[in-house]
Amino acid sequence: MNEQKPLRLRKRAEFLAVRSGEKRRGPFFLLEVKKREPAESAAAKAGDRPRVGITVTKKNGNAVIRNRIRRRLNEAVRTHAAGDMADGTDYVIVARRDALDAPFTELVRELARRVAKKAEQKR
Repeated sequence: MNEQKPLRLRKRAEFLAVRSGEKRRGPFFLLEVKKREPAESAAAKAGDRPRVGITVTKKNGNAVIRNRIRRRLNEAVRTHAAGDMADGTDYVIVARRDALDAPFTELVRELARRVAKKAEQKR
């Protein structure tokens, strides 16, 4: 895998493109994963690093709560899951409210499990 920090998904179109990929459901978030097409990779100059986006909807709470959830997930990706992410792949984490109250070690364990899960294991 890679040792570098994953890039961020920034545009709405990038988030929507990942929706057509594989969905890995968990108690704290939904992880959407999609392999990028080589032609689609406009960031070829930055290598074929993985890209990550985090979505926290308004139904999770007010801005303070949503930002706390987003910061916890960002830290979990940064410290533990980034090295397991496959090059040339986009990941979108759609947070659930339970991600705020879950112990951080449990959140990290769940994220690492979902990221490492192979497509072959899916039915």
